[in-house]
Amino acid sequence: MYKNVKIFTGNANPELAKDIAECLDLPLGKSVVGRFSDGETSLQIGESVRGADVFIVQPTSQPVNEHLMELLILTDAIRRASARRITVVMPYYGYARQERKSKARDPITAKLVANLLVAAGARRILSIDLHANAIQGFFDIPFDHLPGAFILAKHYRALKLKNACVVSPDLGGVTRARNIANRIGAEFAIIEKRRPKANVAEVLNVLGDVEGKDCIMVDDMIDTAGTITKGAELLKKFGAKTVRACCTHPVLSGPAIEKIMDSVLDEVVVTNTIALPPEKLVSKLKVLSVAPFIARAIACIYDDRSVSELIK
Repeated sequence: MYKNVKIFTGNANPELAKDIAECLDLPLGKSVVGRFSDGETSLQIGESVRGADVFIVQPTSQPVNEHLMELLILTDAIRRASARRITVVMPYYGYARQERKSKARDPITAKLVANLLVAAGARRILSIDLHANAIQGFFDIPFDHLPGAFILAKHYRALKLKNACVVSPDLGGVTRARNIANRIGAEFAIIEKRRPKANVAEVLNVLGDVEGKDCIMVDDMIDTAGTITKGAELLKKFGAKTVRACCTHPVLSGPAIEKIMDSVLDEVVVTNTIALPPEKLVSKLKVLSVAPFIARAIACIYDDRSVSELIK
C-alpha cells in the first residue's frame, strides 16, 4: 500500500517508531546508531533509500543533545543517500521552551533547532503539542502540528465522569484545556500561577467553580511536576472531589515521580512521545500510545491528503 515509504529511528524512542511502522504494516528501516570511543555519534544505514519517502521518528528528549545530534546525522545521511523526501517526525520538540527573548541576551533555541533541521535536509516536520504554536513559523518548510488533546480527550470520554471540570494550570494553557473541555463536554477553570524563575511555580488562585467536581488538569508537558502537584493541592483546598492530571510529554525530570506519588493526585495520564524507563512507570501513571495517531498522519502525508482531517 505504501510503496517506497521507509521509517527510520535513532535511540530516543525506538519502541514508538516500531509501533508506528507496525500500524502502517511496514518494517522498520535498517540502521545502527552508536558511539565512537570519544562519544561522537556513529551511524550506518543498512538499506537503500534512493527515491524513497523517508520518515525519521526521533523525539529530542533526554539526553536532549545526544538525541538531537542523532536526528541531524540521520537526516543528513539519508539526504546524501538520495531520498526523495525526508519528513522529520518529532513527537516531542526539545529546546522549545526558549522560543522568544523574554529578556536581553536570551537565546532563541527553538529557532536554532529549526535552522539545524532544515540545513540537515528535512523537507517536512511532524510534531505533537509544541510548547508554543509560533514555533511552526520558524520553518520555511511544511509543518504538521498534531494536538495531543485528540488522544487525551478520548481517554476521558471513556471514563464518563459525570461532574468533570477541565483545569488549565496557567493562563498560557487556556486554549489547550478548553479544547479538551469542549471535546468531553466538561466545565472549565483556570489556576492563576506565576513563575519567578525556571522550573519554579507558585499557584495563587482558582478562577472558576471546582467544588465537588472531578478535576482534570491539562498541560503540554510535565517536567519537575511542581505545577501539577501544587495545583492539585489548591484544587483540593477549593473543594474538588478528585484531581487528575494529564499531559502529552512526560519529561518527568528530577524528583517529578516522587512528587507525583506523594501528591493528592488520583492519576496522571501521559503519552509515549517520550520513552519512560521502567522505574518511572509508577502506579499513578497511565501511558497512552500516539503511534496510531502518528501513523494515520504519515498516511495522509504520503497520500497528499489533509492532516487536519484527523483532528476533526
